[in-house]
Amino acid sequence: MVNREGHQESLEQRVLGFIQEHRLVSSQQPLLVAVSGGPDSVCLLHILVNLQHELGIGLHVAHLNHQLRGTESKADAQYVSALAHQLGIPATIEERDVKSHQAQHRISLEEAAREVRYTFLAEVAQSIGASQVAVGHTIDDHIETILMHLIRGTGTRGLRGLQPSTEWQLRQNGNSLTIIRPLLEISRQETADYCHNHKLRPRLDASNLSLSPLRNRMRHQLLPLLKSYNPRVAEALLRTARIAGDDLAFLDEEGTRLWDKIAQEQEDTIILDKERFLELPSALKRHLLRAAIERLLGTVKDIETRHIEGIMAALTKPAGRRISLPGGLIFSIEYNRYLLAPGAAALSPFPILGAEFALNIPGETQLPGWHVEAAIIDHSMVKGKPEGALAPSETTFPLNKGKGIGLGNNLFTAYLDLDKTGDKLMVRSRQPGDRFQPLV
Repeated sequence: MVNREGHQESLEQRVLGFIQEHRLVSSQQPLLVAVSGGPDSVCLLHILVNLQHELGIGLHVAHLNHQLRGTESKADAQYVSALAHQLGIPATIEERDVKSHQAQHRISLEEAAREVRYTFLAEVAQSIGASQVAVGHTIDDHIETILMHLIRGTGTRGLRGLQPSTEWQLRQNGNSLTIIRPLLEISRQETADYCHNHKLRPRLDASNLSLSPLRNRMRHQLLPLLKSYNPRVAEALLRTARIAGDDLAFLDEEGTRLWDKIAQEQEDTIILDKERFLELPSALKRHLLRAAIERLLGTVKDIETRHIEGIMAALTKPAGRRISLPGGLIFSIEYNRYLLAPGAAALSPFPILGAEFALNIPGETQLPGWHVEAAIIDHSMVKGKPEGALAPSETTFPLNKGKGIGLGNNLFTAYLDLDKTGDKLMVRSRQPGDRFQPLV
């Protein structure tokens, strides 16, 4: 690649420029480098070793034996250990049972390997005081990820593909790991050429030739087929990713501006103003839904387009409709708002009555978390109310941590026909099958 002055840039200079442009590393801090032993990660390690003084960082190598390829996996570990020793870089090398993790969580082998690997990396990073881990993803991985997300029916966020820096949410403890990708503008062929030129002799993983994983099928079958239709399909996919990134940046900005006007957060529940939310363009609705889910789960890794579209299709459905989402979240539709919370019990932000209580009519009743006032009035005292004797029951919702819930008192007032109800009324939490319709 030629720089602005017309000079040929070395691979090391390009990686250094990418790291500096995206501010991927912090000086005076250790950086963990994930090394599988393949050309990409070996190239990454060797370049970072040459740049560590200029970047002002210390390096530490991490390698995990996934116990999936027998003696080949052990040979990979031995190679990485010898390479780290040769380069004078400390290394942590371990092995873990990926298949056991797969069976326990009932996920694909590829996903299980990824989860176990990143959990291992997070533990090593914590042990050495590192806040980031560098991985050897290249521009080829970026292109394959864009295509894979497109096939699976992703939204705008997925079309961006891989990013220079991302947060990986750990399933086990909810902690996150910062992953950086210094080689994201370098091709797979360039890493192989670099290793050849520097006589590094990386390991070759035969499983990369298997057509079982979706990514491998795209790499060996789909991309070559697409190139027969458009030799520059890779450029087209990268252009799509850049446009998606620009669009997402705009949506992020608009979403941040609108959030406080439409959403309220109360402990582990997010409340969306129904009227204002329905007025938004569809693109912003989808974006805010994803933002709300991410605030509660910490990630949208398991949230697919079908989940968001399921919510979108239900927005105008009658109150009472509920949609179950990954991570134990439930989206609930009420009369004038939407609720998003983990589990059905958390969907009401109001104090739950654990028993049945009698109301003082007329008078005041103090309940756990509630204060109920009741009076008997003539219908003429309330303009526009039905004919007949009416008994209003008015509750005052307690403030939560000094903040109100943003609902008008009229939503907590009900007018009942005294002749039909009598003055012996009980209150309790709603139960399945209950129906309640006051006069007003």
